[in-house]
This record gives sequence, structure tokens and C-alpha cells, in this order.
Amino acid sequence: MNPLQKKPMTIQIVMTIILIGLSAGILSGLVGVGGGIILVPAMVLFLHYGQHQAQGTSLAVLTLPVVILASLKYYFESRNMGTPIDLRVVGLLAIGFLGGGFIGSYFALKIDEATLKKIFAIILFYTAFRMIGWEAAIVKWIKNTF
Repeated sequence: MNPLQKKPMTIQIVMTIILIGLSAGILSGLVGVGGGIILVPAMVLFLHYGQHQAQGTSLAVLTLPVVILASLKYYFESRNMGTPIDLRVVGLLAIGFLGGGFIGSYFALKIDEATLKKIFAIILFYTAFRMIGWEAAIVKWIKNTF
């Protein structure tokens, strides 16, 4: 069950959710990544969401009109599994994402293509390593090597 479900949201939780949305929006505008590459890992790490719940919430943020059917599927199935998508979180993430997308796209236009490609690659590698859990092994390898 989602730790936020059926509990009042504190200012700290609200700010965390908005900052996750803002970060996803900035990166989306900056390097053109989908919100899920940031939203899903951030919700898993900072909001303690399960993978299905985080993916469904990420889809719901981007719902209209592109992914409405997938979002509805996640919404009903997640609710049936006992891990419903919290529509308050969807709304707050969307607010942050809207502003962040504008800010990120502004800065993306100021950065050359080669640098943007490098930023994109670093974000992808970092996310992959964190999701797989390899960051500790790599840090250990680097420390042993040097």
C-alpha cells in the first residue's frame, strides 16, 4: 500500500512531489526524455512507491490525450491490487512538470547539441545503474582500482 494513501499530505511531502515533477519537467524540456525516466525512479526512491504504482502514476501525469487508456488500466488494476494511484500526487507532479518543462526547454535552447547528447547519456546511465543497483559495485570497483 502507498504510504501516502489515506493520510494527510505534509508540506514536506507536497514539496517533494512538486520537486520531483519540476525535475522531470526540466529534464524533459532539456533533453527530451519522457517523464517516466525521472518520475518512476524518483517515486520509487523518495515516495517508496512500488514499480507498478510509480509507472501508473507517471502515465497519469502525462494522461491527456496520449495515454488515457493505459492510465485508466493502471488506475483500476492498481486499485484492485491494493496499491491505487493517488490522484493528488498526479496533480502535484503535473504542476511541477508544467513549470519544469518550460524551464528545461529554455535552457536546452542555450546548450549545443553535443553537450545535450552527453547530458542525456549521463542521465540514462545514472538512472539505469540506480535502478539495477550497480552504483555500489561501481563505486567499490573505482575505489579498488585507484
